[in-house]
Amino acid sequence: MSLDTVISSYVDATRRLIELERDAEINETARLQATLSAAELERRGLCILRLKIADGHTGLGARTLLDLEPSRDGDLPPGRVGPGDIVTLRSGRSQPSKSLPRDLVTGVVYRMTPRRVTVALDGAADVSLEEPVRLDKVANDTTYRRLLDVLDQLARYRGGPADRLRKVLFAEREPEFEEFETAGELGNLDSRLDDSQKEAVAFAVNSRDVVLIHGPPGTGKTTTLVEIIREVVERNCKVLACAPSNVAVDNLVERLVLRGLRVVRLGHPARLLPSVLDHSLDRLVEKAEGTKIVNEIRKELDQAHRRRRRAWKQSDRRESRHEIRQLAEELRELEKFTVRQILSSADVVLTTTVGAADSNIAGMDFDVVVLDEAAQALEASAWIPLLKARRAILAGDHHQLPPTIHSRDAERGGLGVTLFERLSNLYGNRVTRMLTVQYRMHERIMAWSSAELYGGEVQAHDSVRSHLLEDLPGCTSTPDTAIPLLLVDTAGCDLEEEEDRHSTSKANEGEANIVVAHVERLTQAGVRPEAIAVITPYNAQVRLLRRRLRPTFPDLEIGTVDGFQGREKDAIVISTVRSNRRGDVGFLADERRMNVAVTRARRHVAIVADSATVSNHPFLGRLVGYCQEQGEYRSAWEYR
Repeated sequence: MSLDTVISSYVDATRRLIELERDAEINETARLQATLSAAELERRGLCILRLKIADGHTGLGARTLLDLEPSRDGDLPPGRVGPGDIVTLRSGRSQPSKSLPRDLVTGVVYRMTPRRVTVALDGAADVSLEEPVRLDKVANDTTYRRLLDVLDQLARYRGGPADRLRKVLFAEREPEFEEFETAGELGNLDSRLDDSQKEAVAFAVNSRDVVLIHGPPGTGKTTTLVEIIREVVERNCKVLACAPSNVAVDNLVERLVLRGLRVVRLGHPARLLPSVLDHSLDRLVEKAEGTKIVNEIRKELDQAHRRRRRAWKQSDRRESRHEIRQLAEELRELEKFTVRQILSSADVVLTTTVGAADSNIAGMDFDVVVLDEAAQALEASAWIPLLKARRAILAGDHHQLPPTIHSRDAERGGLGVTLFERLSNLYGNRVTRMLTVQYRMHERIMAWSSAELYGGEVQAHDSVRSHLLEDLPGCTSTPDTAIPLLLVDTAGCDLEEEEDRHSTSKANEGEANIVVAHVERLTQAGVRPEAIAVITPYNAQVRLLRRRLRPTFPDLEIGTVDGFQGREKDAIVISTVRSNRRGDVGFLADERRMNVAVTRARRHVAIVADSATVSNHPFLGRLVGYCQEQGEYRSAWEYR
């Protein structure tokens, strides 16, 4: 089968799946917002009610930043609203109608904490909102249009910088490497790297086509990736670095700046962390040498517009229009020139995978594309940056959670299979190097994950191998702080799950009682609440646990497993929720979810579970067995 036929088949199949996904997210969101009550929309995570305006200030680009908090004490409800989302704000008493309310304001979520959401409004918006304020997530089609556009580009791609790479990624030709330069010969590597990290750097530097850096939890994947970028930049390579999320991109920006590289961060300033704004294209353009001239032309343009509005004679209006066109063209050219200068002088340009469609880098070629968190990026989104480069370096872990897919049909069709996973299955060790030393977990927390998913190859670094909660300042040694691994078994205790009456989510009141009791034990032993996280697979259980724990422990973090991916805490308490006579474990059956949950912990993980239910799934059953053998086993009766 020819390459064109293979790619055409992939493009056609993927287009159908993306359209299914778009319909599931966009159309379903619109339908729900048109038919459900505000309270039901909030329960489903699409809206936040009863907000008050805590503060308002001006951010980059004269954008108004509006800080909103719950009207009553407590956290924001768990839901689907997050940084980068487009939202509308309106006075909470405004009723939806065919015509938009006059006080409707549109913006982008700038940042979120458990108790505050900050929304960036374009321009110096005149906000006339009356409290309580209601926030609604808006269905956004831009991402899907960009995914469909890149599929069209891939289908007709010929002769560009990624032509050879495209053939390798579709198995038309084998990946190749230069004459191998060993880690010892690189000379300028960070001395803190371990042997597996050094080998991964050398392997990536010598690749002519594609490399996968497989980073299990806590193994320093981003540290390794930053060192790879620094090495290829030293070889006069222009790098485009991406990740599926803004937070992951900003993390790369911060780390690369510390290594002395010149970076430019593309993207809407409202979606960037404050710590990276000075490296954003917007801020760099503002600081550029030509900015003074640009501002002068803008003033002339404003004056020309005013003259045109005041002009009565047709000849004067024609003259003003001509002047406006000339000034506007001059302004565009100056801004383009400034942007080109900034981008051409950068060592690394950074953006999200979808953000790589930015018009500012349209037509630009790169020597290397680096994609972090590649196992969480839809393959179609990865092609947006990939078509701009000759080589690709992908870093991730396909044993952690994949991209979120809303359409079950699209998921069954394989939309969630990422390029990282596909290449891992296609080429295996020929293009992959795995990092094997982890710097986060006590060895007994880590060993189960290592054996189950990473062939037993991951080992704990000496600095974390035996660390415990009792070693933290201010902590005393107790039966809880002196153990790294605990299973609290609810089997036989009649603590069955319940379905949330407002949704299909699950909750378990009995497990919540145990979680509360265990958190109290840890804090009484001196563990700071901010060093603890309580996580669970189900939103209904998150809501229940927040109601129970937040009044006493306002600094305790409580959220879903999926929302905690990429994070870590000294102590993690996991409420698995599922307890039923059918042995149904629901989406706990996805092995990656429990891998993520357990490996968030540094010094202590407590798993609250019904062993009789979860052991019906072989993978979870082995986790129960491991906890019984290598950790401490307690019956839930001990907490009642």
